[in-house]
Amino acid sequence: MNDRRDFLKKSIFLAAGMVVAKSATAFASPGDLPSGVVYTKDNPGKWAKKVGSHAPEVKVEGKKVTLTTKHPMSEKHYIVRHTLVSADGTVLGSKTFYPSDKKAVSTYELPSGHGSKFYATSFCNLHDFWVTEFMAK
Repeated sequence: MNDRRDFLKKSIFLAAGMVVAKSATAFASPGDLPSGVVYTKDNPGKWAKKVGSHAPEVKVEGKKVTLTTKHPMSEKHYIVRHTLVSADGTVLGSKTFYPSDKKAVSTYELPSGHGSKFYATSFCNLHDFWVTEFMAK
């Protein structure tokens, strides 16, 4: 289990790095994310039936951001991680989940000086890496 978890963590960081590096330089919209690597609500690729339980939902209240992935959590199928990333590529926070967690929900405080465009990510151990772009003041 630890080898698989380490592999997933490394995969998440690699995928997040690709998204962040590309978004900081060339993405005009989430539709520009590399298909087959990163999935979005508008571009779910082969996982079109999985959008509702895999694309992270974002709730912004002032400086507080809550990410929720409405996904069942079990030993065989669960959300591994959430990450909050600013448009300039700065990782603002992350949370790792475990199969024993009841829900995939994480909360972050938005720091000043990172603009108004952000990315919420959710990684499922079976259905890949999902990104939701959002704006906050």
